[in-house]
Amino acid sequence: MTTIAERAAAAAGRTLKTDELLDEMAAEQAPEEYTAAPDPMADYEPGEDDPEMVPVHLAWLRVRREIRTISKGSEYNERGTRYNYRAADTVVQYFGPVTIKHGVNVLPFKTETTYGSKQTKSGSTMRECSVVVTWHIVGPKGDVLVTQTAGEALDTSDKSTTKAQTVALRNLLLNGGLIPTGERDPDADRIERGIEAPARSAESYRDELLDPKTSPGRIQQIGYEVSNARMLGARVQNETGEWETLGDLGRRIHGERTGGGQ
Repeated sequence: MTTIAERAAAAAGRTLKTDELLDEMAAEQAPEEYTAAPDPMADYEPGEDDPEMVPVHLAWLRVRREIRTISKGSEYNERGTRYNYRAADTVVQYFGPVTIKHGVNVLPFKTETTYGSKQTKSGSTMRECSVVVTWHIVGPKGDVLVTQTAGEALDTSDKSTTKAQTVALRNLLLNGGLIPTGERDPDADRIERGIEAPARSAESYRDELLDPKTSPGRIQQIGYEVSNARMLGARVQNETGEWETLGDLGRRIHGERTGGGQ
């Protein structure tokens, strides 16, 4: 006597052993049960100096809040052309300590390059590089903002790619941070405007440096602002009533707040 399963297999032209073999093969090919990847932050215990664990868009906003302006403190003056600009290294000096404070990393994820050549008036050949860089702005929790910037550069040797990438980084920080120059609007000569806010005084910088709520990162930024405004040598009365330059005061207060001394 045969079972119902055996008769069904015979009607299909197969044996029960064939059906059992097919079931075993199907079971072997079935996907394994999904297991979620472990959370890298599961065992995280914040240290004393660690940033607050906030989403990346909030961390980036906090970076922007601390960087008020970056002026055009560098000057180009060659071959009859003269203008002021914001140097890439200056921009990085502003952003560096603040991104560390808020746990933000700015990383190049992908770089696309194109090359060409240009002839100078003297007959030498310049290598031209254009780049489009995809950046990952990584927050303290590991989440990511993705953005792109472009950069161009010319060089007579092998530095055009590096220069173009540096320009792309400067564009990312200035445009992504919406950082103004703090300079007079070029349209101010053609339209009526109210009275502009005066430049900051040495005393106002002194008061901010001496404020116990001013962070070490902000003290560093004040140093860059004072340097760009050529006020490092301005003398102010410190907390004891003695006269001290803004540069010396800033270095001393920063050392005291970070435990590094003068």
